[in-house]
Amino acid sequence: MESEGQWWKSQLAADIHQALRIKELKLPTYQAQSPQIGMRRYFADLLAVLSNRYQLCPTARHLAVYLLDLFMDHYDVAVRQLYVIALSCLLLASKFEEKEDRVPKLEQLNTLGFMCSLNLTLNKRDLIKMELLLLETFGWNLCMPTPAHFIDYYLHAAVQEGDLHNGWPLSSMSKTKTFMDKYTHYFLEVSLQEFLSFRPSQVAAACIAASRICLQISPSWTTVLHLLTGYSWDHLTQCIQLMLLAHDNDVKEANKSKSSPSASQSLQPQAHVPHSPHSAALSQLHMLADCQAMGPVGSREFLQPHQASLLSASMPASSFTSFPSLASGLRGLPLQGPISMQVSMGPERHCLGLTYGSGYLSSHHTFTAGCFDR
Repeated sequence: MESEGQWWKSQLAADIHQALRIKELKLPTYQAQSPQIGMRRYFADLLAVLSNRYQLCPTARHLAVYLLDLFMDHYDVAVRQLYVIALSCLLLASKFEEKEDRVPKLEQLNTLGFMCSLNLTLNKRDLIKMELLLLETFGWNLCMPTPAHFIDYYLHAAVQEGDLHNGWPLSSMSKTKTFMDKYTHYFLEVSLQEFLSFRPSQVAAACIAASRICLQISPSWTTVLHLLTGYSWDHLTQCIQLMLLAHDNDVKEANKSKSSPSASQSLQPQAHVPHSPHSAALSQLHMLADCQAMGPVGSREFLQPHQASLLSASMPASSFTSFPSLASGLRGLPLQGPISMQVSMGPERHCLGLTYGSGYLSSHHTFTAGCFDR
């Protein structure tokens, strides 16, 4: 057995990586068809903030968001109940990925600011029923790869001895690896928003490439990384471009906050990584990659300014005005792709009264490791 510091060299790590790559090919297709799609960013940010508060690992955080995405994608969920479902997804993900003492307790969840503001209280019985509903929805299969499951395996090859910084050899390998780790996990957090059209391993590889560009490390993509991830530069260009645009937007927002002391408190990207200009690198990205045209990016904001206040206050009333016709229960939406599920519907029907047909996923995992280093 390899020492803990060299875990990525073991055959076990390679086998887990291969199994996850096969597993991601069977993930259900995300259709982005939820009637509450406009609230998706808010709840993704909410789960991210709660994960940080309870010090959950990145795999638990990303799995919780992915479970919520899949559930919202196929049901019309009342706004108040969406909070309960989000917390249930967080609990399921933390139970699957974390140690038992890391799993949030029911008492902790009931004391959250937004729970008090919305006059919501969870009890053990209803929470168990909600977890059972989610588990049955996903066919009792929570082994769904996310970018966080691949990132540590790719990080070990993110910085190499032959790399150059601004054309010069790296002055400190350890410092470069530290900054690489910070940048990569920053982009990993960015990927919680609007990156569901890419495979999880592709997003993880793009996090490494985007970090190398921001740190001005050349070449931007090495043969070693190509062989390790299985992705060429052209395969990653579109995803990298979105990440660099998100980073540029965060830098601009941070500069606005610095120049405007009265601005509302927001998530500061410099708290994660030091800023380095990469506009030239982004231009170089356009020249190097002759790939298919990107879809419209619009005015996407990948990190929301309300994150700092999620735990202490409820959503403003204006946030709910676009959902006047939400029913009090769940309504099944048209299903597409590999998902096969039938929902028994009725007026004002509670979500726990749903009945299901065949399983949500067609395959079951055959390995138990949630993270590469466990």
